[in-house]
Amino acid sequence: MSQHHAPQVQTKASITRDSALALAVAARDAATKTGLNLAIAITDEGGHLIAFERADATPFLAAEVAVNKAWTAASFGLDTMIWNQVVAQPATAPLANHPRVMPVGGGVPIVVGGRVVGGIGISGGNAQQDHDVAVAALTAAGFEVAK
Repeated sequence: MSQHHAPQVQTKASITRDSALALAVAARDAATKTGLNLAIAITDEGGHLIAFERADATPFLAAEVAVNKAWTAASFGLDTMIWNQVVAQPATAPLANHPRVMPVGGGVPIVVGGRVVGGIGISGGNAQQDHDVAVAALTAAGFEVAK
């Protein structure tokens, strides 16, 4: 006779809409200080878009790239600058074939209490500029910055 076990569930932490919107404003402020026209995307821990904006003069491709950077950062809790190194390794190179993986700087996990609660993706500058704006926004909005 088999024993029945009660189903188990887990509780996941996720950024709220209000916090995502505040983070987007912090990113816009950081972008304005640099003089860059950027796309800004904020996802929850599952990579689902919560907040988005694109400056008027931002190239349209930057919109999709920003969303995919945020998705990539949230997926494994890794900065997309690190993803660039991950997909350069033969054992993990096939991950670069995933249509949403964006291994280019500018995607940073959103972390609270050591837990990934979402991702921020910035696109429109070069990889370092996008990364720096994401980190500045996270810091200004009071989030942890994963090291």
